[in-house]
Amino acid sequence: MRDHLRPTLPEGGKARRVYLLLRDDITSGVHGPGALLPGEQRLAESYGVSRVTIRRALDALEGDGLIDRRAGSGTRVSAAPGTEAMAADVTTLIPQIVRMGQHSARLLSFSYDVPPAQVAREMGIAEGERVQTAVRVRLAEGQPFSHLTTYVPEDIAANYSEADLANTPLYQLLERSGVRVASAHQTVSATLASPDVAQALECSTGSGLLSLRRVVRDARGRVVEHLSALYRPDRFKLEMALTRVGADDARHWEPVVGDRSAEDMEDGNGGKA
Repeated sequence: MRDHLRPTLPEGGKARRVYLLLRDDITSGVHGPGALLPGEQRLAESYGVSRVTIRRALDALEGDGLIDRRAGSGTRVSAAPGTEAMAADVTTLIPQIVRMGQHSARLLSFSYDVPPAQVAREMGIAEGERVQTAVRVRLAEGQPFSHLTTYVPEDIAANYSEADLANTPLYQLLERSGVRVASAHQTVSATLASPDVAQALECSTGSGLLSLRRVVRDARGRVVEHLSALYRPDRFKLEMALTRVGADDARHWEPVVGDRSAEDMEDGNGGKA
């Protein structure tokens, strides 16, 4: 059974702990493709749990397509446990996400609604004011790696249709509507996959996800887009190059900023995020 069809992680806290630990070892390469996992008894002793608990964890991993269990042959890590994780440099994240936006995307929903209260506050819109809400899944090599929810003011979104959004990057539609994107504020954190997001990203409910929230403004300071993006950490990761600067006790780490300027970043808004 594929993991997106399973409603939850394995039953029981111990089974979930073993599942998550083994899953992390597999996706991080500790147990590489084709590697033979220890037997159930050895795993049970290693994690200090019963064989029943181990079986539950292995059932979940098999549902994820991460392992192949065959009687008499043991349990091996699948030859292709998943799409190789894409990497993005934190210091140049916007242009890299723009380039990632060129991957195919699937539109899941398109509607005009009153946004959640927090989104309304962050967008600076009046209570009860409607926005265009779209939910999309972005894919690389046919595998989903991000779940995007965007909110756009109704008067701006009225310039494009559902069909437009299904086939054209959002920033192109905004610019076609006369919007000149000028700045954005972005935060990165972590969250757990809800059932609907888990189904869209083909992962287990409760799986850890990378969470990115971005508020985009035009030259007048008006919010023209609010983005909530969720990424599978086994298919997307953030990286940062650091350099040691300063003298004596004041030496510290600083990020190495890419060569692209802020103007380049603004002009490169061709992504679907």
